[in-house]
Amino acid sequence: MSKVTTITFFKFDQFKSKLWAFGMMQYAHSPLQKVTGQTFYKLMGSGKGKGFNPLPDWSVYSLIQVWESIEASESFFSESELIAKYQNKTSKLCTIYMNNISSKGLWSGQNPFLDENSQMINTEQLAVITRASIRPSRLWKFWSYVPTSRKSLDDNPGLIYTKGIGEVPLLQMATFSIWKDKSSLMEFAYKQQHHKKAIELTKKYDWYSEELFARFQIIKIEGKPIWSSIETKEPEEIN
Repeated sequence: MSKVTTITFFKFDQFKSKLWAFGMMQYAHSPLQKVTGQTFYKLMGSGKGKGFNPLPDWSVYSLIQVWESIEASESFFSESELIAKYQNKTSKLCTIYMNNISSKGLWSGQNPFLDENSQMINTEQLAVITRASIRPSRLWKFWSYVPTSRKSLDDNPGLIYTKGIGEVPLLQMATFSIWKDKSSLMEFAYKQQHHKKAIELTKKYDWYSEELFARFQIIKIEGKPIWSSIETKEPEEIN
């Protein structure tokens, strides 16, 4: 059996449901720590706009999980009382199932996505998770450059969707993105001027105490995506 990674996005529209979601950032950990077949999880808030953003988006939360098998993940989403509670509160809930292609770096002292036995599937769309712990002494330099680095994402034809997520505001940040194909991702990673500059500055100023970059193939998308066809391109569900 091959490991599977899922990322779930929860969208809340009502003020009461947003308060409930904020409270669950504390209270959801107890049931999440007891999930069968789960080897890693992170429950996170999100930022406004694209990529890293210090301004919180109180309407969107995310849950990343790594599973021993796809059967374990599907069992959780179909039977979990916790997920049922979220479904009753959300206006949209979407889960993306993924196979890991490659992963470099650490997240909380480990690399949770490594799996030498991942079975590759024939699909063009790719997903990427980038994550970093920013050194407190480098916060000002990092956040002062973020608006410039985000310009590479504006009107990018190969980008289907992106969202900034994080565990601790300002300090522990991540991004999730979906790309049309490998060439679109490589074009952004190695040829976009602002992104290349961000990589250079990262090395120069040693912004991060810990960082990770992971690339995935999308297996399937279930639920109602939080992204809008007006704001982004809708990824096709992969069967």
